[in-house]
Amino acid sequence: MQDTLIHPLVPVPSSSLRIPREPSRFLASDECLLYFSLIVPTYNESKNIHAIVHLLIGLLDEAMPGNYELIIVDDDSPDQTWKIAQEMTPDHSTLRVMRRQQERGLSTAVIRGWQVARGQVLGVIDGDLQHPPEVLLKLLDAIQQGADLAVASRHVDGGGVSDWGFIRRFLSRGAQLLGLLILPNVVGRVSDPMSGYFMVRRSAIAERDLNPKGYKILLEVLGRGEIEQIAEVGYVFQERQEGESKVTWKQYVDYLHHLARLRSRGRVARLKKRLKVPLTRFVQFGLVGLSGVFVDMAIFYLLSDPMALGLGLTRSKILAAEAAIINNFLWNDVWTFKDISSKQKGWKPRLKRFLKFNTICLMGLILNVLLLNFFFNVLGINRYLANLIAIALVTFWNFWINLKLSWRVTQVK
Repeated sequence: MQDTLIHPLVPVPSSSLRIPREPSRFLASDECLLYFSLIVPTYNESKNIHAIVHLLIGLLDEAMPGNYELIIVDDDSPDQTWKIAQEMTPDHSTLRVMRRQQERGLSTAVIRGWQVARGQVLGVIDGDLQHPPEVLLKLLDAIQQGADLAVASRHVDGGGVSDWGFIRRFLSRGAQLLGLLILPNVVGRVSDPMSGYFMVRRSAIAERDLNPKGYKILLEVLGRGEIEQIAEVGYVFQERQEGESKVTWKQYVDYLHHLARLRSRGRVARLKKRLKVPLTRFVQFGLVGLSGVFVDMAIFYLLSDPMALGLGLTRSKILAAEAAIINNFLWNDVWTFKDISSKQKGWKPRLKRFLKFNTICLMGLILNVLLLNFFFNVLGINRYLANLIAIALVTFWNFWINLKLSWRVTQVK
């Protein structure tokens, strides 16, 4: 009998990623406008979903009874998180559940939830209990005091992380610093642009063409929304108690892609379409190339510096570049072009790819050496800066030709 009381799943919008200014056109006859809609994007959170729903509803029932909704947006979790959440709806009239089977990604999940939301204030919180629910009340208070955007931050008074290691702290701060360099007027407006815990007035992002990449939806809100007043509330990021972390290297690549997309305001997308450049793969190639820069510069210093071995400039450059080429090939073969190289088993195909890669990079190396000598001997630029500029100028050449030859033409038998 109870099964008949389970609320139906919320249909997934198929339109563009725009938030309607007035949600009334999506309301059923027995539904009304609300003050607050909170989205909880989930994937394989069956062990946490009961706890997070009970905590959030307990807090919001006390703060604004009957004037909010909680929307679980699940990406068709194999552990059936969506089904467990839906089975809770008979006991919680404010709970709605959406199951996405055709789309994936945290950012788009949040936007799809906001599209069907009935609230004038839209929020998001993780479903893994790493965001303390009680901070919601402080965020709501900031909105009621006039803020267009209220962000839970790890980097203001009262904020912090519970038990992060050095590498995770370094990556988080490094990503923020990179964001400040690329988008200072966007990322610099808040202390924690990587936060996934915030709320925003519907009017600030309504009818905006949203185009998120990866999982940092706050960047999209800051970059494309009409945000004037911002408030920040400190919180301590908690360690996950159940389930597995979903932070991967791909998310850092997506973050870089997202920064570039926001910075270009569509120019990157138009250039990508015109040149047909696989941008994600190019970013991976660039990151590998960056590791090669460190190899190149370190060996170049050891070989050429008068205080070290003091070898000739050209000889030092050739040896340093070859070491970087070997480094770059190995990383590109197991990461950038993994989907292609994994179909070409054995040491012979790999050797063939390496020889092609080396030949192409050798052509780039010749250009690199000519440029280095021109910058250093003719223009008088510092040897290390001249080397760095030369590397940058041949990077695109190496990527494009390798994409077309080294990993493309080897036939899979």
